[in-house]
Amino acid sequence: MARFKIATPAGASFTVDGGGYDYEMEALAGLDAEIVEVPATEDGFIAGARDADAVYAKGMSFSKKMIDSLERCRGIILGTVGVDYVDVAAATARGIPVTNCPDTFIEEVADHAMTLLLAGQRRVVEQDRMVREGRWREGRPQLLQIPRLMGATLGFIAFGHVARAVAMRARPFGLRMMAYDPFIEELAMPPYGVEPATLEEVLRNSDFVSMHAPATPEAKGMLKEKHFRMMKPTAWFINTGRGPTVDEAAMITALQQGWIAGAALDVLEQEPPRQDNPLLQMNNVILSAHTASASSRFDPARKRRVGQELALVLSGRWPMSCVNPTVLVKSDLRRWQPYSMERGPNS
Repeated sequence: MARFKIATPAGASFTVDGGGYDYEMEALAGLDAEIVEVPATEDGFIAGARDADAVYAKGMSFSKKMIDSLERCRGIILGTVGVDYVDVAAATARGIPVTNCPDTFIEEVADHAMTLLLAGQRRVVEQDRMVREGRWREGRPQLLQIPRLMGATLGFIAFGHVARAVAMRARPFGLRMMAYDPFIEELAMPPYGVEPATLEEVLRNSDFVSMHAPATPEAKGMLKEKHFRMMKPTAWFINTGRGPTVDEAAMITALQQGWIAGAALDVLEQEPPRQDNPLLQMNNVILSAHTASASSRFDPARKRRVGQELALVLSGRWPMSCVNPTVLVKSDLRRWQPYSMERGPNS
């Protein structure tokens, strides 16, 4: 039996039943650790993971009941940016760090956001459909009604890693940029050519509004009907963040009533959407299947990051990407050692 047990739901995303953990195990070499699959149900997880030294969270929701059942867990490690499927507050109360992968797929998501912006602005999907349907002569008249991209305003809601990467891509196109983010210093924005602004200023002045708010309880349903009413009737709404940050019914009304010109969405409130979702039938909507972060680098990079975080917590060091909102007051912080790139996680 290995010294350290890492429990993970069987049959969940990122791998297949019974294996596929080679990338995660790279950083765990020498630690005498094993990843053990447990049933992917609440009761099954509780029975199988009670004595786990760490949890590799994926593929299911992790409730307070599940977290409270963990008797010696040193960390709950996620292979995603979003942490909304784990009760972080419950973990914090137990003194258990929760980690995510905040910087592993930034470039891919930024590329996708910029792609959606350009596709919406140049009506790429509609133009493609016109050609395929034998409506060749309709393409040019449509684009003759659309303002040029240079000089337009791109507004960001939240200005974290992805938004900053998007700003770097948008700047050479001649876009004016502004951002609303009450959680970062305003001085972080000007180096990217971005002007600090209020939420209302972003909504009223932007030709493109790019949503990047995380799926936190505070951000759920953040954009409501009143916010879409503030936007220009020629504006496009782009979301590569999280679907639940937007009141989808209000957004649909905005599109149907012409409060905004269109939407380009990688995320939705319900995924996959019901086939009767009006967004699926709208010509002024571009959709992708929550694929913004995907690339050939995606799985190896995040799995290796999971392994690195597991190695850190199991060797008594603080993880790189702890997302707990408050100090872990109930844990004995003296057991944690600072992480050093020179020493490495296994030294």
